[in-house]
Amino acid sequence: MKAWGLDQKIEGSMLTFMGDPTGALTTALDRKLTHPGPTSIGLLNRCKRFALFIDDKVIKVSQVCEDDDDPAGDDFPEDTCAPAMIELIKGL
Repeated sequence: MKAWGLDQKIEGSMLTFMGDPTGALTTALDRKLTHPGPTSIGLLNRCKRFALFIDDKVIKVSQVCEDDDDPAGDDFPEDTCAPAMIELIKGL
């Protein structure tokens, strides 16, 4: 995650990239990708594409990108991208 953070130039910002190597957080948040499409091609124990805004240890905004035709949210990730998240955060 550190390399990704460096690539995305988040150092010194309010963002934190975090990994979940054991899947514990993915499971606790019920974000495990279980659709038969991705799992049938070997994408096991993956999480769904999602974004969270957490303030003082409370999840204030939670967005998940998934659709029957796009279970991993790769084709239309807009709901979890910064512009959509910022709009939702502004509405709090």
